[in-house]
Amino acid sequence: MKELSTLLHGVQVVAREGAAEVQVAELVFDSRRVVAGSCFFAVRGTATDGHRFIPMALEQGAVAVVCEELPAKIDPRVAYVVVEDSEQTMACMASAFYDDPSRELKLVGITGTNGKTTTATLLYELVRKLGYRAGLISTVVYKIDDREIPSTHTTPDTIRLNKMLREMVDAGCDYCFMECSSHAIVQRRTYGLHFAGGLFSNLTHDHLDYHKTFADYLKAKKGFFDALPKSAFALTNGDDRNGAVMVQNCRAKVKNYSLRSMADYRCKIVEMHLDGMLLQVDGRELWTSLTGRFNASNLLVVYAAAVELGFEKEEVLTALSLLQPVSGRFECIRSRGGVIGVVDYAHTPDALENVLQTIDEIRSEQSSLIVVCGCGGNRDREKRPEMARIAASHATTTILTSDNPRHEDPEAILDEMEQGMPQGARYLRITDRAAAIRTAVMLAKEGDVVLVAGKGHENYQIIGDEKHPFDDREELRKAFE
Repeated sequence: MKELSTLLHGVQVVAREGAAEVQVAELVFDSRRVVAGSCFFAVRGTATDGHRFIPMALEQGAVAVVCEELPAKIDPRVAYVVVEDSEQTMACMASAFYDDPSRELKLVGITGTNGKTTTATLLYELVRKLGYRAGLISTVVYKIDDREIPSTHTTPDTIRLNKMLREMVDAGCDYCFMECSSHAIVQRRTYGLHFAGGLFSNLTHDHLDYHKTFADYLKAKKGFFDALPKSAFALTNGDDRNGAVMVQNCRAKVKNYSLRSMADYRCKIVEMHLDGMLLQVDGRELWTSLTGRFNASNLLVVYAAAVELGFEKEEVLTALSLLQPVSGRFECIRSRGGVIGVVDYAHTPDALENVLQTIDEIRSEQSSLIVVCGCGGNRDREKRPEMARIAASHATTTILTSDNPRHEDPEAILDEMEQGMPQGARYLRITDRAAAIRTAVMLAKEGDVVLVAGKGHENYQIIGDEKHPFDDREELRKAFE
């Protein structure tokens, strides 16, 4: 229990009505989860306005309401706090409610279009191999030391986020590595957190259904670096033209990393194979079981972040060589007949291009490449023809299929993808994803590569509002059998 006045310390309050002081037991922004003693935040979302649900929150026992506009009817037993921004206030109060847990561990945020999950997960695994306890907040899973919690969002809401950070501190964690999505940054989910460091991977076409323009998408990512404290470090990708833009107004200590040019941290690919790479990192050789230029970049920023956090270079390199690929990220599955299957989460044009370029560099000239890919429903429609064009430009045969159609007609999504197909390209339309994967395997012969792109680690397919069990890796293994 916390006094409301304690939680409001430092918050810009526009007006107060109702009860002067109350004891707060829970912080809630979903009226369905309100319990007796809750402080309810009325947040204006993209789909609905939380102010509509203030009466329901009060019926269920809320003792305080934080809102941007007072309701017409005031209950004198309830404390009403009017603020300019409910989301920002919720972030501040959540930090205070859980006693500012982000200041009790070294919190590192990773943002960018691609590579966030891999980078965050590899950093988590790295520091644990170096003997420390750590937390992980990622698209795939949340972890409090070795305890796993199912992931619901890339970056959870600010109340849940601070609660988990407090649990990490209580579990003895020294570090936390978290993905910071553009949605989360705009919605203030990371506001008020104390970051020890921030990493930028890259910026390509994605989420324009939400941000509307690329400029707004860039501005969202840049906002994360603008907010970093002077005590933090910022690592930016020198191989991405947006890397320098990200840190233009950054107060943190800025350093860059690159595979292609002079930088504070450099890496060179000496050899690349399907089962790994030989890298030269800061002049030292390193074998890794990860492969691809994008993974070389991911490993480089992991190395750089670890050094910036104060670890010795030699011990970091040793630990790096022991790291394994992240689930559903360029995950190789081989058949008894010599066909190589690759499952990857690539669901943006740039990510798909990176994976296909890696396969092209590794596979023999005699082998064929069969690509299975689709695009999610109720998401950025502009990338659909581009995804198909990129797949066809590398593949011997492309199979367009359903991804997570959500509330859209899968056939309509494939129609839009088909518009990007180059003239003369060999492709099939198979809406059923399992059938598409089986067909790809049937077309493949010894030495060929089958890439199943888009869903990676996901073990479900979203049709309407329902999640149906579906795992690309399982379907590929079944097809191989």
